[in-house]
Amino acid sequence: MAWYQESFGNDYLIVYKHRDMQGAYHEVKKMIDWLDLPQGAQVLDLCCGMGRHSMALTEFGYEVTGVDLSEVLLNEALKLDEMKQVTWLRGDMREVPIERQFDAVVNLFTSFGYFDENEQNEKVIGEIQRLLKKGGRFIIDFLNPVYIQANLVPQSERMEGDLLIREARAIEEGCVRKRIVISQKDTADRHYLEQIKLYDRTAFEAMLEKAGLHIDSVYGGYDGQPYEAEASSRMIFVGHKEG
Repeated sequence: MAWYQESFGNDYLIVYKHRDMQGAYHEVKKMIDWLDLPQGAQVLDLCCGMGRHSMALTEFGYEVTGVDLSEVLLNEALKLDEMKQVTWLRGDMREVPIERQFDAVVNLFTSFGYFDENEQNEKVIGEIQRLLKKGGRFIIDFLNPVYIQANLVPQSERMEGDLLIREARAIEEGCVRKRIVISQKDTADRHYLEQIKLYDRTAFEAMLEKAGLHIDSVYGGYDGQPYEAEASSRMIFVGHKEG
């Protein structure tokens, strides 16, 4: 089983419990300016996870569809969406089970680079292109590999209730890997891997261009500052589909 099929389960909800709706709302507020779309525009949140950003997007008047592979995370999203405002779908980001096109596609919080082969990751960008209307807007929010390499925290641990969560991080074979061990009294340790293939700005831009996606801006974070290789913690591509 691939790491992403194992890792996005019930323990993921515990490990990333600290991510809140307020943070998602502020990130989306900034994204609204970048997307520059009218009320009622149709937005696809690709790899929507627990649905925090999808829900925030609905608050700004968009018609939102959220797609994710994890049933556990989609169930959390359904709980969050009490008013049933979002269309939730289960699907692989390389072959999204949707035929219609959207005014915008967003791929947030480093939900890219999950696959070992460049070809598989390029398929995701191909799907973003396919799912966009002509002139449609996209946001891909990726980590900044230069910053990661300079600021990687090799190990950390914390308590979450009666659980000890230990995280070890390393850059191996062109990927940043996080190994998570969850320890609980009287039970066997639970082990998970998270892995992101590192693409620098040049490589990422080449993939987007190859797919027929035009980059308008590259930001270094949700504060809207331009991307700087050494200083920016993120690498956020904003652009549109040509035609």
